Amino acid sequence: MINKIIKKFIPKSHFEKMASLFKEDNKKHNLMANYDLNENSLIFDVGGYKGQGASDLFSMYLSTIYIFEPHTEYAKEIEKRFKKNNKIKIFNFGLSNKKSDNYLYFNNDGSTLFLKNKQKEKVRLESISNFIKNNNIKKIDLLKLNIEGGEYDALDDLINSGLLNIITNLQVQFHNFFPDAKKKMNEIKNKLSKTHHITYQYEFVMENWQLNKANDNN
Repeated sequence: MINKIIKKFIPKSHFEKMASLFKEDNKKHNLMANYDLNENSLIFDVGGYKGQGASDLFSMYLSTIYIFEPHTEYAKEIEKRFKKNNKIKIFNFGLSNKKSDNYLYFNNDGSTLFLKNKQKEKVRLESISNFIKNNNIKKIDLLKLNIEGGEYDALDDLINSGLLNIITNLQVQFHNFFPDAKKKMNEIKNKLSKTHHITYQYEFVMENWQLNKANDNN
């Protein structure tokens, strides 16, 4: 469990320096996996890529993990990787603010809906709030959201649906290539601060928001 806020007073334009510091601190403190989880916890890994993050978390906590990966090739790779593990469930679609079909432009772990190139695949997106409601999910102990610009729509959906208070920890990477990214990010953070507080933050690299005890209904 992360017991204190790790503060970094760095000029916001220094992305490379911020990324380097995060890499160093993550190696030292295991920030991306150091949570108060156990075998009864539920983790959402949104943007699962090839499943390494889920594998790391499962090896530590034996939690139930839902992996969302819209890229068909990566989803099949994850399914093969965890085919004998019934606590890890793979969904071959992405999570956003509404149901839709979009083109995903390939760039390895940076594949995105927003930066066009010649390699692309039509993928399915679903509303994150509808998925939670339709599957009667009452608590998410860790929501990992790294979806290359799609985090803005997904978080808007969670905020507008009033579901933030079922998420104990929100680990998110905001991306700066999204239109009006800085403004949009600050608007979302202002809303997040009403229910959650920051435990670590490296702007446009990675951060974690933890649910305030006063907002915990579970």
